[in-house]
Amino acid sequence: MQLTGFKTILKGILLSALLYLGACETAPPVQEMSDARQAIAVAREAGAEERAAFHLKAAEDYLESAQQALNERAYSEARRDAKQAKMKALDALKASESSEKDE
Repeated sequence: MQLTGFKTILKGILLSALLYLGACETAPPVQEMSDARQAIAVAREAGAEERAAFHLKAAEDYLESAQQALNERAYSEARRDAKQAKMKALDALKASESSEKDE
């Protein structure tokens, strides 16, 4: 009877440990940071500083936040902000290209 109780407790501990480890992100978001930097560079080359400054600034702010989170080893937050930086940079690129067509 005691063995069954021990197995139940052991299963609970193992399940808790797996859930805890699954929630932790141990790898830095290297690819996401690189993607964000490249997207910002492309947006700048397309003239986003003049044509889509609002979106470009947002992208740069998200990238800065991602870098700060990365330095603090808050990888989940860094990954999220890097993805947002990339999306804002793509918005800047689209707005810049649209503005260029209108000229």
